[in-house]
Amino acid sequence: MSSNDYLRSKIRPRFLEGLDEPPAAAPVPAKAEYRCVEPRFTLERDVVMSSDLQQQLAEAVAKIEHYQTIYVEWGFAAADPAGKGTILNFYGPPGTGKTLTAEAFAGSLGKKIMLVSIADLESKFMGDTSKNIAAVFRSAQAEDAVLFFDEADTLLGKRLSSVTQGIDNEVNAMRSTLLIELERHEGVVIFATNFAKNYDTAFVSRISQHVGFELPGEPERHAIWAKLLVPGIPLADPRETLLSAVAAGSHGLSGREIRTCMRLALAKAVMVQARPALALAHLQDAIDQVAGALAQMQTSQSKNNTPTLEAARKLLGVG
Repeated sequence: MSSNDYLRSKIRPRFLEGLDEPPAAAPVPAKAEYRCVEPRFTLERDVVMSSDLQQQLAEAVAKIEHYQTIYVEWGFAAADPAGKGTILNFYGPPGTGKTLTAEAFAGSLGKKIMLVSIADLESKFMGDTSKNIAAVFRSAQAEDAVLFFDEADTLLGKRLSSVTQGIDNEVNAMRSTLLIELERHEGVVIFATNFAKNYDTAFVSRISQHVGFELPGEPERHAIWAKLLVPGIPLADPRETLLSAVAAGSHGLSGREIRTCMRLALAKAVMVQARPALALAHLQDAIDQVAGALAQMQTSQSKNNTPTLEAARKLLGVG
């Protein structure tokens, strides 16, 4: 299902059968409250990232924290009058830490984060989805919160050039409202997607910075495993021996999948009757289990086009 078809199904009004008219009922009010939370993480303390990603995020933080210097004292506001707002696009494969990094980004700025999904915005009544979008921007402004949209390709998809039904107008109106709100918003907005290629070019041009997320390299995998291997876990092998082996052996896995491997390995270790302890064999078995399932599902996808690799990740609890 395309992002446009998905939106049609989510915000379709309850038309009378065969008629492109909404029912005679009062529309529900736009949603006024969204999940605004204190971040649990910061970039410096909790996120394992490559040096390139670290540099990109540091530059984004610097632009926000030093707005007064860049835009006022140096006078750059004359050339960039909309520069008080910052729009970031986190794109890349599933499980590479986009949501975690968004929360940590807010934590490093000392701001709350407002988490928004399509379910928070959708409405079965014509016009209310656009009202909900406007409301969420007002709420974020009032809270001085970082506004985070997950699965953003659904929201930022291409506007429909051929409008054939009322719901198509609703999709276009929603996206036009989002463009307007992004233009005038003076806070921080972060979009996250696995499918950035589906974005409308109008949104792409308004994004301040596109930040790519990739599967972790061996140094990053070593750091991820080190964070997961908390001090209280009893070890049957030397810690550094374990870390070196699993960092090399988990090539191609995302951070989320590595966490799943650790969950499986700990369950294997605790089942040992005498003096349970985590051993390299438990970790390797878990890595083989996760990698094997993903490979099997990928093979099935290439043959039948279903189930998908994404379905495999979800079955493993890593999607």
